Amino acid sequence: MIDVIERPMIRRSAERGHAEHGWLKSFHSFSFADYDDPAHVHFGPLRVINEDFIAPASGFGTHGHRDMEIITYVLEGELTHKDSMSSGSRLGDGSSGAVIRPGDVQRMSAGRGVLHSEFNRSPDVPVHLLQIWIVPNVTGTSPSYEEKRFDDADKRGRLRLVASDDGREGSVTLQADAALYAGRFDGRETARYVLAPGRQAYVHVVRGSVIVDGHALDGGDALKVVDSGELVVEAGRDAEILLFDLGR
Repeated sequence: MIDVIERPMIRRSAERGHAEHGWLKSFHSFSFADYDDPAHVHFGPLRVINEDFIAPASGFGTHGHRDMEIITYVLEGELTHKDSMSSGSRLGDGSSGAVIRPGDVQRMSAGRGVLHSEFNRSPDVPVHLLQIWIVPNVTGTSPSYEEKRFDDADKRGRLRLVASDDGREGSVTLQADAALYAGRFDGRETARYVLAPGRQAYVHVVRGSVIVDGHALDGGDALKVVDSGELVVEAGRDAEILLFDLGR
């Protein structure tokens, strides 16, 4: 999958798709559900970045996925995950599941098919999260689940690898030609990332403001880069970013 774009391309937060469902407010970086944008269907294997706000005592009922790598990145609140693989540990109601909190990175490989649900069990605190889909480089595999924690201190002033195709550096393992880095930046904190020839990068600003590759970006903004070279992350103001290193 190749997106033909000039270097660089900035996608502003306000340009994303938007959906309101009462219990759910969602912003779509790529075509999703009723949001159909032929200019923004995918970027390499990166298929979905949805920024979701889930109201208290609400959530996604049991539904299915297949042949997709799904990453959940919670920013505020707590999200309860249950699936047909009985992933996680025992919850308060005696069922199997997992509670995903800020700092956790959850990876579910849907493979040949999985059912799951995601619910905000709090009676009064909303959940703010990113749901990320990456197209796998293999299909029809057994579904699997993995979850690891990366505290703010682990991401402070640097790009911390949190997902990769081989699980290196303690990251979760993807069945996809992709690597995901997370970083927190403020003041003079700076990081540099070298994009290898034949690769492309997608930088999503989770929150705050930051300068990447000389471009000022705010929360919800994204930068697409297709040329190899060095990316510099600097001048953050309470910034959190995700950087995807992707095949074409």
